Amino acid sequence: MSSNKLHETLRMLVTANHILHFHGAVDGFGHVSVRHPEKPDVYILCGYMPPALVENVDDLIEYYVDGSDPVKPDAKKGYSERFIHGEIFKRYPAVQCVVHSHAEAVLPYATSTVPMLPMYHMGGFLGTEVPVWDIVPQYDDNYQQDMLVNNVKLGASLATNFSSSASSTVPEKNVVLMKRHGYTTHGKDIPTAVYRAIYTLINAGIQTNATLLQAAAKEGGLVDSASVHVVETLEP
Repeated sequence: MSSNKLHETLRMLVTANHILHFHGAVDGFGHVSVRHPEKPDVYILCGYMPPALVENVDDLIEYYVDGSDPVKPDAKKGYSERFIHGEIFKRYPAVQCVVHSHAEAVLPYATSTVPMLPMYHMGGFLGTEVPVWDIVPQYDDNYQQDMLVNNVKLGASLATNFSSSASSTVPEKNVVLMKRHGYTTHGKDIPTAVYRAIYTLINAGIQTNATLLQAAAKEGGLVDSASVHVVETLEP
C-alpha cells in the first residue's frame, strides 16, 4: 500500500474531526480514530485537544492496537479514553474507524430505561435493539469511579457489547450506548463511522420530539395512542 493511501487516510481523519464537531457529535471532547492503512496493529487518534482544533498530521498520535500505548514513547499527551478505540480495533479486525461521542441529544437514552429506536430510514443502522453498557459493574475496588474508559479491561468490556457472542470477531451492533456517559459507534471506513455518529444523535432528537408530540396530542384528545412509529426495515 502506497504512502498516498496513508496521506489520504490522515487527511480524512482531520476532516472527520471537523465534520463531527460541526454536527455536534463532538465538542471539546469526544474523539474519532482510524486504523492505520498500512499497519493494522496500529491506530491513529488526535492528541488531547478539541476536535475542532485538529489541523494536520502533527496533531495526530499513533497507538498500538494491543494495549493502546503510543508508538512513539515521547508522544504528546493523548486521550485517556483511547482504550475505547484500541479494544474495538483489537476485537473486530474489519473495523477501520471508531467514534466516541457525548452528544446531548443521545444522553437521555443513556440515562433512562427508554430504548433508542430507529425513527426513520437514516437511522436504520441502529437495528432492533441498541445495547446499553454500564461501566459500574466493571470497576475494581481500586478504580477511580469517574465513568472514564481509561484502561484495557474497561475498553474490552465495552467492545464485547457490539456482538452477542463472547468469541465473535464481527460486530453485530453498530452503536452501543454508554450509561450516563454517551455512545460509541464504528464503521468499515471513516465516512461510515461518521455517518452513524451523526445520525445517531439526529435520530435521538427525532425520537424525543416525536414522543413528546405524541404524548401531548394524546393528552389533548387529538390522537388515541401515545405510541410513535419506528422503522421496521433495517440496514443489514
